[in-house]
Amino acid sequence: EVQFVESGGGLVQAGGSLRLACAASGFADDYVYAIGWFRQAPGKDREGVSYISRSVNKTFYRGSVKGRFTISTDNAKDTVYLQMNDLKPEDTAVYYCATDLEHILLAGGLPSTYFGSWGQGTQVTVSS
Repeated sequence: EVQFVESGGGLVQAGGSLRLACAASGFADDYVYAIGWFRQAPGKDREGVSYISRSVNKTFYRGSVKGRFTISTDNAKDTVYLQMNDLKPEDTAVYYCATDLEHILLAGGLPSTYFGSWGQGTQVTVSS
């Protein structure tokens, strides 16, 4: 099972920046994964934010964050970073690191817990 250690997040004013990090371990060699972030705001459904392939140079960004958020990984592709710039109040949510099959996440799908339980998430609050 893949395990995640999330860090980053916090309170920032609109227009500010934050960086999230997620260290993941326990990937099996049998599957082609993507890893990244989804979020959930109070009273709203989960939504995929950004994912990155662990095998090829492909990424997914939801439309509302394109041009503001950048996802990246370290050389081993076991740590994923989400640089969030020009944050808006509507970005306020709990952000979760997760993984699933590459073809699911890069198409904008939501991750399951099949390969690993989600962590506690990290709160991002953007004040107006």
